[in-house]
Amino acid sequence: MVREFARKHGSALRSLAMLGGALATTAAVAIGAVLAVFFAATVVVIAVMASVLLALAGLALRAKRARARRDDGVIEARNLGGHHWVAYGWNEPAGR
Repeated sequence: MVREFARKHGSALRSLAMLGGALATTAAVAIGAVLAVFFAATVVVIAVMASVLLALAGLALRAKRARARRDDGVIEARNLGGHHWVAYGWNEPAGR
């Protein structure tokens, strides 16, 4: 009679194992969700940093082009080392 009951209803440890499996599954799903949110936030931060970098590079190129077009009579000088300088543009007319 006891064997028939055990065959029909299973062992007492089976329900304990099912409960443990359910708890482990719930914990795995929760950890997976937290990690997914963390990595999604990381991707967003990287995307924002990349867009800021591209915007600053664009502004730098735009400023470089605007500076190259501007002629306000200022000459350019380069240091060759020590007290040696070479100046450009001092003998050209301002209007060019």
